[in-house]
Amino acid sequence: MKHLKYILLFIILCSLGAPTARPQVNTDQVLRIGQNSLYLEDYVLSIQYFNQVIAAKPYLAQPYFFRAIAKLSLDDYRGAEEDATMAIEKNPFITNAYEVRGVARQNLGKHSEAIADYEKALEQLPENRGILFNKALAEEEVKDYEAAEKSFATLLRVYPRFDNGYIGRAKLRLATGDTIAALDDINQALKLNKNATNAYVMRADIAISSSKDFANALSDMDEAIKLQPQFAGFFINRAFLRYNLDDYFGAMADYDYAIQLEPLNTAALFNRGLLRAEVHDNNKAIEDFSKVIQLDPDNYHALYNRALLYKDIADYQSSVDDLNRVIEAFPTFSGAYFVRSEDLRLMGETAKAEKDYRKSLALSRQPVEGGDGETTEESGDKPDTQEDVANRFKSLLTIANNAQVKEEYNTAGIKGRVQDQNVIIEIEPYFTPSYYVTTTEIKEIPYYIKEIDDINATRMLRFVVMVTNHEPQLTDEEAIARHFSSIEYYNSYITTHTPRAIDYFGRAMDYYTLRNYQAAIADLNKAVELAPDFTLAYMLRANARLKNANLSAIGDNNNTDDSRLRMQTAKMVNAEVMDDINKTIELSPRMPFAHYNKGNLLVANGDLTSAISAYTKSIELKPEFGEAYYNRGYLYLKLGNREAGIADLSKAGELGIVPSYNLLKRMTR
Repeated sequence: MKHLKYILLFIILCSLGAPTARPQVNTDQVLRIGQNSLYLEDYVLSIQYFNQVIAAKPYLAQPYFFRAIAKLSLDDYRGAEEDATMAIEKNPFITNAYEVRGVARQNLGKHSEAIADYEKALEQLPENRGILFNKALAEEEVKDYEAAEKSFATLLRVYPRFDNGYIGRAKLRLATGDTIAALDDINQALKLNKNATNAYVMRADIAISSSKDFANALSDMDEAIKLQPQFAGFFINRAFLRYNLDDYFGAMADYDYAIQLEPLNTAALFNRGLLRAEVHDNNKAIEDFSKVIQLDPDNYHALYNRALLYKDIADYQSSVDDLNRVIEAFPTFSGAYFVRSEDLRLMGETAKAEKDYRKSLALSRQPVEGGDGETTEESGDKPDTQEDVANRFKSLLTIANNAQVKEEYNTAGIKGRVQDQNVIIEIEPYFTPSYYVTTTEIKEIPYYIKEIDDINATRMLRFVVMVTNHEPQLTDEEAIARHFSSIEYYNSYITTHTPRAIDYFGRAMDYYTLRNYQAAIADLNKAVELAPDFTLAYMLRANARLKNANLSAIGDNNNTDDSRLRMQTAKMVNAEVMDDINKTIELSPRMPFAHYNKGNLLVANGDLTSAISAYTKSIELKPEFGEAYYNRGYLYLKLGNREAGIADLSKAGELGIVPSYNLLKRMTR
């Protein structure tokens, strides 16, 4: 792997040259290394190699095709579709590009377009197993059951021992209501492969839906869990079966384990809350529902159940607060008014209680409107009765897509699937001048800033300055000692010479590195007094002020001062930071990192629309600015612009911002 790093470093160094004289890149060699990385399932790294080939020879089809495969493996379906399309435009005879684009489109819900791609691929590969299988699944999705039946017939004639083909056809037969034929296919799949997890799950679903045979369903779910013991959804559904078989302890154990596997799984938390409420473990049930609401603030089922529990423990005001939100979403739900009337009566507010009680009686025989607008399978399109909604609010949840039959593509794997890693979703942090940066295989050298290059060229600082938004923690004792020694040097120099702005800046950099932000700010104040046009001093002071404010906030956790005073202080610090960032932009209007930092501060201030504008400006100045694409995509998603958000995250992932793939996966499930 070491030689790969050196080649990537060479490529990146070449890309930093003047745009009018781009050095030659050995595209054949780089493409081959990219293919090797792809084969080894280092998808993110392989994309960086293909990017270099595309930059050098944008007319080639192959790098787009291989990059499409890498993106598909990272669940970036939009990016994969776009790259496969580019490959096809440049060379319409790459048959596999149609297959890749078909899989991407199928995952994007573009089933008709996917079918067209599969048909094109089948012209050259008429008996390709994966293409036939995927085409049949897509045909089922568009409810062309006759075509899907024919595709499965062809598939199983050519590949009679393909167990997943029988599972796919079983799914089709369930969709057409032929349960007996579906069971035959499932049993045939299990005969061919005793480890066919989906077959057990589907057979369990049939046992529940056709005859409420919870015992046999439980037996099949046990088998599925043996085969996939790390999938939380299986434990949630097995808990449902155990509950229906009166095995409360078994159900609780399954919910506990599901939450251990996925601590943020709202279905498991909600169900455990219901079970705890049923055995009157009220406080722990409230904890579970509160966690659900924290993760999903508009989960009215959790709000309603927490309100009932708050009433049971005599916290009537909290109960009323939760019910207010439920009633706002379900204004004709009589049960919510009735519980609120009880709360108000117990609080002594008899007039309000009487009003809610009368409202509850008046609504009790009317259907419920508003909220999630669900209808049960039995009721069809008929509106929900009050009893339907009350039962649903207090019913256990199950995971519906346990037995989802996925399309096939032969690069499927686990290693390198960074989108499966659980990461905290937050914006990429501020950029700051620093003596240290974190490097990776994807990004081995820091970004270029003209102002930093200029200051390094003067050789007036004791260390080389770089820019980063991921400052490494300084743990090397020798390095720490060097910075204390550097501070002593500046102390001596400043007391014996006429100090210059660069001297205060140099000492401020040492203080900043050693996390003494107050001292750094004091030196930077002096630096800008002596040199009011010192761009990097304003940039560093903005970051030092932010870090110092964060440390102060941590230290004040137990402070009983008036919260309004702390808010005023925070507001003042934010204004000072914004002034420094604006000054940086004024002095260096073409520095993308200054506009990016302004975007981050605007996010912290809650002005998401202006933040998007700031990120857009930084991208205009630096079109390959992955962090800015990521942050802008994240904000687009928060504001409900899913299409723009996914496009930005796809671009950010292409540029090496790895968390993009996890967020993309969450948004495209």
